[in-house]
Amino acid sequence: MNDLFSPYRIKELELKNRIVMPPMCQYSVEAEDGIPTNWHQQHYVSRAVGGTGLIIVEMTDVEPDGRISNRDLGLWSDDQIGAFSNIVKEVHQYGAKVGIQLAHAGRKAEDAETPVAPSAIAFDETFKTPRALETEEVKEMVDKFRASARRAVQAGFDVIELHGAHGYLIHQFTSPLTNKRDDEYGRDLTKFGVEVIKAVKSEMPADMPLIMRISAKEYVEGGYGIEESIAFSQVFKEAGVDMFHVSSGGEGPIGGDGRPGTHASYQTPLAREIKKALDIPVIAVGRLDDPILANSIIGNDEADLVAVGRGMLRNPYWALEASKALNKKTEIPKQYQLGFKH
Repeated sequence: MNDLFSPYRIKELELKNRIVMPPMCQYSVEAEDGIPTNWHQQHYVSRAVGGTGLIIVEMTDVEPDGRISNRDLGLWSDDQIGAFSNIVKEVHQYGAKVGIQLAHAGRKAEDAETPVAPSAIAFDETFKTPRALETEEVKEMVDKFRASARRAVQAGFDVIELHGAHGYLIHQFTSPLTNKRDDEYGRDLTKFGVEVIKAVKSEMPADMPLIMRISAKEYVEGGYGIEESIAFSQVFKEAGVDMFHVSSGGEGPIGGDGRPGTHASYQTPLAREIKKALDIPVIAVGRLDDPILANSIIGNDEADLVAVGRGMLRNPYWALEASKALNKKTEIPKQYQLGFKH
C-alpha cells in the first residue's frame, strides 16, 4: 500500500515522496520585471531542504499584461530564464523536483491598463471590463504559451503545469459564463485549451509530463459542475495532459449554486472523481495540512499526489514534520537530524 512517503514516477519524473508544494503567488515588490528575486530563491529552496518531493513555482505569466499584478513572475523574455534556472539548480541540490505553472490572468489582470479575455465581461464591479480578444490574437496567445514553455524547458524545469483554473484565461475560455464568443473559440469551449496544450507539448521533451490545474466545479449560478469538468478534462487528456491538479472555483463571485467547503479535504472528492472517470493521475489540493489526512488520501487511492499550500507557507519543513508525525522514514538533512530524533 502506498503512503505519503512512497516514491512516485510519471513518465521520467521521479519523486522521492507524494508531497507537492502547489503554486502560490508571492506578489514580491521587487519582481517588477517578472524576474525571480532573492526572496523567491529562498522561498523555494527552503521547501526543498524541508523535504518536499515536488515544488511548483507560482503562476508565471506569458506576457506582462497577463499578470494578476505587476509583482508577479513572468517568462515572456529570454532575459528571465537565468533567474529561474538558478532556482531549479538549487532545488535539485536538495533532492526535490521542480515545476513551473504557466498562465495568463485574462480579465483578472488587475494592473493591466486594459485586460483581455474571451468576451468583454468584467469579473465584478471592482474589476476593469476586459477587451475581447480578436480571433487572430487568440492564436497569438497560443504562441505566447508555446514560447514560455520553451523557456521553461531551457531553464531546466522537470515538469510544466498549465493554469486552467481559478478564473484565469484558459478557464475563462472553458467556462460558458465567460466565453460568449461566436467564432471558433466560442463554438468549441475547449479549443483554446487544446491548442495551448498541444503548443506547450511541442516544446517539451517526450518524457516530460504536463500537468493541468483545473477548477472541477464553479460555485456560481449557471456554472459547470463535475460532470462537465470530466467531459472537458477528457478532451484535454486526449490533447496531451498527463496529470490533473484538481481545484475548484474562481469564475465569478460565489452565487447560490453551492458554496465551496471550508472543511478539510473539501476538494478531494472532485479529484477522486476525475481520477476514476478518466483513469489518469491526479493531485489533490485544499486544506490538506494534517499529515494523517494527507496520508490517508494516498493510502485510500483517492489521489496520486497531495498538495499542501497554507501549511507550507507556515512551515517550510512541513514534509519533515509529517514524516515524524507519521513515523515514516525520510532523508533529513544531517544539520537538522538532532531535532527529529524520537
